[in-house]
Amino acid sequence: MNKPIDYSNLPVPGRFTIRVYGILLDENKRILVSDEYIRGNYFTKFPGGGLELGEGTRDCLKREFWEETGLDVTIGEHIYTTDYYQVSAFNTKDQIISIYYYAHANSSVHHLPVKIAPFDFTPEQVVDPMGQSEVLRWIEWHDLSEESVHLPIDKIVVRMLKQQ
Repeated sequence: MNKPIDYSNLPVPGRFTIRVYGILLDENKRILVSDEYIRGNYFTKFPGGGLELGEGTRDCLKREFWEETGLDVTIGEHIYTTDYYQVSAFNTKDQIISIYYYAHANSSVHHLPVKIAPFDFTPEQVVDPMGQSEVLRWIEWHDLSEESVHLPIDKIVVRMLKQQ
């Protein structure tokens, strides 16, 4: 029998934050990621973001894809929902619940403004240490690993994807 987890040394969350992310593969089996600069830190993550009140998870992901990429997507199969306690990387008072789906582009992805190198920001995009910017990038399937992304839950999803 497993011993219960001791949560007493973890920060007590003040609220839940629900995040919804999409796994978009192109016809060459490259996976789309977002390189982001947030308050002086650099992260590579999957496209997606925060669920708003009155919004379903699939509608949230469609909105987030439109906002981040300009793509209209169809939300596919559910991949994973966080099943353990995870504190937010951005606010230690938030507990993160992340939900992942496959996303399928309803039009060509060839027009996406993508970068080749990680964190290829213009100087203007990262001048403000409290600012936020993002650029898109494709990662070849054979190059995708847990080290390709920075957020702990994304790493679990990469592991799951590679095991399929």
